[in-house]
Amino acid sequence: MIRVLLVDDQPLIRSGFRAFLDLEDDIKVVAEAANGQEGLELARNHLPDVALIDIQMPVLDGIETTRRIAADPALAGVHVVILTNYGLDEYVFNALRAGAAGFLVKDIVPEDFLHAVRVAARGDALLAPSITRKLINRYVTQPPPTAASTALEELTSREREAVVLVAQGLSNDEIADRMVISPLTAKTHINRAMTKLRARDRAQLVVLAYESGLVTPHNS
Repeated sequence: MIRVLLVDDQPLIRSGFRAFLDLEDDIKVVAEAANGQEGLELARNHLPDVALIDIQMPVLDGIETTRRIAADPALAGVHVVILTNYGLDEYVFNALRAGAAGFLVKDIVPEDFLHAVRVAARGDALLAPSITRKLINRYVTQPPPTAASTALEELTSREREAVVLVAQGLSNDEIADRMVISPLTAKTHINRAMTKLRARDRAQLVVLAYESGLVTPHNS
């Protein structure tokens, strides 16, 4: 059972999301919050698998709420998916750097929304296609910082290859097929890379791959 926390200051939005989620046998909404501070407290009380958090809220916004969840060792199992009406660049990068596992716009179709919850619960990164395009476009016009590239020296060649494929949006099974290895070995390469690069999850691994220059718009 995937346990979900909804954090949004609009009751109608929360009700809509809950209606979709409650129809699923493998998903349960365990709590709702109207602002980030309430959401943070409920996350600590309920320890959900996934926290769906609006980016613009009173008291504590979605990015700061995400940052505090990511910084709390007791909440290491909580995967944050940011929800917004916009999809603006700075929101994307600030949310991912804060520790979000995914970033979705609210006009997503119900099937993709449910898929996003399941993907996030597995610990995989999830970005809407429009957000992925913005991520790539950002690095077309802005060279990556050199500081990020130094951490890559600790990676083996196979770990680097796995990171590139993660940044291209491939699942563990797809990475295994591409690298001609077992899914378990692929997961091991990815986990070791995350540990060495100090990435909390796959979303941050994607950001680091771009920032370091390991992945560019031309090879993604």
